[in-house]
Amino acid sequence: MKKTIILFLCYTCSTWTFAQASYFPDTNWSIKSPSELDMNPMMVDSAIQFALNHENSVERDLRIANLKAYVREPNYEIAGPMKERGGPAGLIIKNGYIVAQWGDINRVDMTFSVTKSFLSTTAGLALDHKLIHHVDDYVKNYVWDGMFDGKHNSKIKWEHLLTQSSDWSGTLFGMHDWADRPPREGGIDDWKNRKLNEPGTVYEYNDVRVNLLAYSLLQVWRKPLPVVLKEKIMDPIGASNTWRWFGYENSFVNMDGYMIQSVSGGGHHGGGIFISAIDQARFGLLFLRKGKWKTQQLISETWVNKVHQPSGANNEYGYLWWLNTSKNWEKVSNDIYYAVGFGGNYIVIDEANDLVVVTRWMDDNKMGDFMHLVAQSILKK
Repeated sequence: MKKTIILFLCYTCSTWTFAQASYFPDTNWSIKSPSELDMNPMMVDSAIQFALNHENSVERDLRIANLKAYVREPNYEIAGPMKERGGPAGLIIKNGYIVAQWGDINRVDMTFSVTKSFLSTTAGLALDHKLIHHVDDYVKNYVWDGMFDGKHNSKIKWEHLLTQSSDWSGTLFGMHDWADRPPREGGIDDWKNRKLNEPGTVYEYNDVRVNLLAYSLLQVWRKPLPVVLKEKIMDPIGASNTWRWFGYENSFVNMDGYMIQSVSGGGHHGGGIFISAIDQARFGLLFLRKGKWKTQQLISETWVNKVHQPSGANNEYGYLWWLNTSKNWEKVSNDIYYAVGFGGNYIVIDEANDLVVVTRWMDDNKMGDFMHLVAQSILKK
């Protein structure tokens, strides 16, 4: 494997010093032992066994899992592709090298709301390419087909969609915003006629509104978002050709005379990104390296830094990425951020320790303990 060596002058000591550039994988990802990367091998093995022993309890048939999870939602239906899931799988990437892996890391599985962090990336690319001028712009100035009309919806900005704080009210592809994860109290009339919150003030996890962000970005890019992601991100980072990004059977829209599918931001109604753990690890490494892959800045460092800043409505949530600011994962650094999806799918970015961790089908209640084991494996110098 070819390595790049950078030569620079140390002015304080007046000698020449060598520094090795950050490692990036080519087609084949290099593997190093834990001891080579200053990690405790026994602790790494313990983390792997912990992941294997704490599989998420969600059904292998994810159609059944979804129907059970969202049984309270009025007229819930599966509108996009789904598939049976595999078993626990994942990787630990240290200093850019694979230091541990378990399960089938090449198996393509649904990734549910991890998709949201990929969707966020297409928004960042739109800003980098000046298709969107600023996240504080009103979306109505870019999408004029009625989705952002009215006293409330006209006040929604891109940042509100990115932080799930828009409280957008409406119906998209036959799905109503009020029917997505409705409150425990009240009924349909109460949910329909609720008092709307000022955009930007209240966080609410809502897939219909995330799908609205995807729809709005399609209007901006004027080509399929999977094509944008493939050309701008996934091909340059060397991802395989096995990943897919789906929408719904009825989410095709006319774009410049072509019927293009507006993709979903997760698997709530099916669809979303289907991807392997190894491809997710490449995506995670891109963010660990501040948007740079080898010599290319694929997405701006400014955007990468912005996605994991606490939002005004929720200090544990940035631009469709989660933060550990409130220490939900005890004994784990509050500087890490992560993508997470239903069923225990995670991409964790730990800048302080130069780590990317990917898990598939992990028990969500045990993820903090797992990350603590990984953190403990790093030998302090």
